[in-house]
Parts: sequence; C-alpha cells; structure tokens
Amino acid sequence: MSEQLVIGLVSISDRASTGVYEDKGIPALQEWLSSALLTPWQAETRLIADDQPTIEKTLIELVDTPGCHLVLTTGGTGPALRDVTPEATLAVADKEMPGFGEEMRRISLNFVPTAILSRQVAVIRKQALIINLPGQPKSIQETLEGVRAADGSLSHIGIFAAVPYCIDLIGGPYVETNEAVIKAFRPKSAIRPK
Repeated sequence: MSEQLVIGLVSISDRASTGVYEDKGIPALQEWLSSALLTPWQAETRLIADDQPTIEKTLIELVDTPGCHLVLTTGGTGPALRDVTPEATLAVADKEMPGFGEEMRRISLNFVPTAILSRQVAVIRKQALIINLPGQPKSIQETLEGVRAADGSLSHIGIFAAVPYCIDLIGGPYVETNEAVIKAFRPKSAIRPK
C-alpha cells in the first residue's frame, strides 16, 4: 500500500452516471476533504450506476489496485428498489464497522426524521475503510463534520473524528486533520508529536 493517503470517492447514481444531471457527490467530498485534511492525499474518483455488481467491482478495484486507504461512497443507501450500495459494500467486506452507520443516522436525525430510512454501512476490506455516506452534499458535510450550533461550535461530533485512528489500526498512513473543521480523536498513546 502507498504511504501517501489514497482516498476513493465513489458517487453512485443511475442518472448522474448517464449524464442526466451533474454529479454533486464527488465535488462535495473533494471540497470537504480539502478543508479537513492536513495530510497530503490523492483521490481516485468513480461515477457509477446504482447496480450491485458494478458497485462491488468498483470497491474491490479501488482497494486492491490503487490501494485506497479510505473509500467514501455517496448515494444508493435508501429503501428504494435500486438502492443497493449497502448490499454491495457488505459483499466485499472482511469486517463490518456498525458504529459508523449508527452514528450517521443519529447525526442526520438532528435534521430530518427520514434519516431512519438510511441504510449506510461501513466495512473494512483488507487495509481499507469503506464508508457509505448520504447522497446530499449538505448531509455529507454534516455526517463527516458534525452538527454545529448557531455560534459555530460543535454540538455533535461527526464520524470523521474516528477515521484517522481507524486507518492507523488497519495499517494505513498517519492522517492529520484541520482541527477547525474536525479534530481527529486518538488515544494519547497513538498521537505522534508534530
């Protein structure tokens, strides 16, 4: 695996993948990661249809070929018949990480009661963490970063706070974040001096 942080960004949408409308998922992920990460990183982007074999093949390829340490998907996690991202993600997994999905739904419930309809999952495949994020750019930011009060302070920490330490534990590079956006949490023993 590469020592530079490699992040797979996968937007899963039948309509965006065929050009019916512009994909907003990958640009939202790139913008948020650019503001949140201090560690240099490179993106591997894929815009694909909401089709289980295609999603599985894409996730396997991103982890096994360019050696992504983190793969973030957006789209395809609801209850509709075409929403098969969680099934595809679980099919390529070595381990499930249920806390991520639980927390994303909890964060989203601060904004919409339909958050309980979301089926996002997170898994480990080899030495990569794969997380299914919501489809809307606003929801992507809220789940990664957290819920902010009117004064800008965090009232509910986002899931990305746990991502760098998870990457440490599975053998990936040491990831540092911009604490103004999201403070990475690590036990004291795992923090490297600056």
